[in-house]
Amino acid sequence: MQVRVFNYNTREKVKEFSAHQDYIRAIAIHPTLPYVLTGSDDTSIKMWNWDKNWKCIQTFTGHNYFVMSISINPKDTNTFASASLDKTVKVWNLGSSEPNFTLRGHENGVNAVDYCHEGDKPYLISGADDKTAKVWDYQNQTCVQTLSGHTQNVSAVVYHPHLPIIITGCEDGEVRVWRSDTYTKFTAFSYGMDRIWTFGYTGTDNTLAIGYDEGLVVISLGSDEPVISMDGNGRITWARKNSIQSLNVKMSMDADIQDGERISATAKELGTCEIYPEALRHSPNGRFVAVSGHSEYIIYTALAWRNKAFGSGLDFAWALDSNEYA
Repeated sequence: MQVRVFNYNTREKVKEFSAHQDYIRAIAIHPTLPYVLTGSDDTSIKMWNWDKNWKCIQTFTGHNYFVMSISINPKDTNTFASASLDKTVKVWNLGSSEPNFTLRGHENGVNAVDYCHEGDKPYLISGADDKTAKVWDYQNQTCVQTLSGHTQNVSAVVYHPHLPIIITGCEDGEVRVWRSDTYTKFTAFSYGMDRIWTFGYTGTDNTLAIGYDEGLVVISLGSDEPVISMDGNGRITWARKNSIQSLNVKMSMDADIQDGERISATAKELGTCEIYPEALRHSPNGRFVAVSGHSEYIIYTALAWRNKAFGSGLDFAWALDSNEYA
């Protein structure tokens, strides 16, 4: 029932105070304001301002059972979602003590909630004791997809901030990774460390921390290798998530530059790609770029980044004649 605040450089305890009348299940830290949200078995959510000596500046009431999880909307940090064992997810405004709306659909208590970071999708995900995770459109207040397959309660869920995947964790210790566009299962694994309680991620890399009954595992997801291609004239094109960028490296070079020397160059935004790029390949004449990913390919014009052709396929190869490909 206590909140304790530590300086993680000195490991010194900065503050300790009694926050709730029952166990605290959830903490969320606001990304820009001096606020901390706490959720408790006393069914309430409280907001604390550390600039005002950790004063409670708002109490949110509406759940009628334990509050298990809180997630602040990364696209609108004035709103947040909460998951409760009362079988609901509620969405709130920071300035109002009552919820904006309630998402109902789980058959048992909801343990975890997280917002989608990707593009303009108004989605969040919840995991519950009915052994499912649900993806919700919070603008239309509808369930978009139900992710089934876990054999026990879903205790942790996360939308990865960089990769186009959803990760769900179960009380039997299994982690499942799903594609966030098609909602198909990508892979599943277990480290045999009993029940999963929580996931953690940073905003800067592809690591995922998994908190278990018996310890902590940090894994690396995917590859940190850049997705990049260069044509015969020195024009480089690469992907940063779904954003495509380009520069002409020859125009950036001085005449007396040494091999292996770092050069400064200004990148140009070419456009975006409809699929998450796993490979880029210039055509031999440099006029086109083929993007592969998610069992699909799209061919774009290299300069204007216009879609010329697309289809399904696991791999892609250009012929020497740039009008042919396999």
